[in-house]
Amino acid sequence: MLVRPQWGAVLLAVTLVAGPSACAPKPPPNLTSSCAIFDSQRGWYRDTERSYRRWGVPVHVQLAIVHQESKFIHNAKPPRKWRFLFILGPRPSSATGYAQATNETWESYIRSTGRRGADRDDFGDATDFIGWYGERSRRTCGISKQDAYSLYLAYHEGHGGYKRKSYLAKPWLMNVAARVRTRAETYRTQLARCEKRFERKWWQRLLWPF
Repeated sequence: MLVRPQWGAVLLAVTLVAGPSACAPKPPPNLTSSCAIFDSQRGWYRDTERSYRRWGVPVHVQLAIVHQESKFIHNAKPPRKWRFLFILGPRPSSATGYAQATNETWESYIRSTGRRGADRDDFGDATDFIGWYGERSRRTCGISKQDAYSLYLAYHEGHGGYKRKSYLAKPWLMNVAARVRTRAETYRTQLARCEKRFERKWWQRLLWPF
């Protein structure tokens, strides 16, 4: 006997197979402008602002770190390297998500904050993680939360490596940190022109959309 499919069950099965990544936002089309990023994903401003209020790392610094780490790709991972020209080797680390947090550091974040449901592929959780790590960098290494250059070096090398100044042996990393600083400043200047509209309530945006 031919049984017609129950479409509700089919849709449920597709949802379970696709998983949450099917609903994850695509990277904004314009990553050079903080205003364009928040225009593309309005909820992201609230996420970064919430992290700023909680931890004190400015919105533009958070954005610059996410840009460097993942280019706003929710499930980004370090690329694998080829072995013997035809075999893909393992990934160099367990880093994943918007903030490229490793398993160990993410678990430390979960233990410290108690945010058991946090996910590395969730933008709000990732920016909260960046804020948390920035606060730890301030307490552990004395880094100003306005200092995108030093924050990124500590973010990449870990607090122990930053204290040992391991980055001095990595000119390429210092160049990357300088780019993060430049991008953070660019984002800050842009936000000064558009941030007001993202701060408005939903009903205000309906009345005055621009």
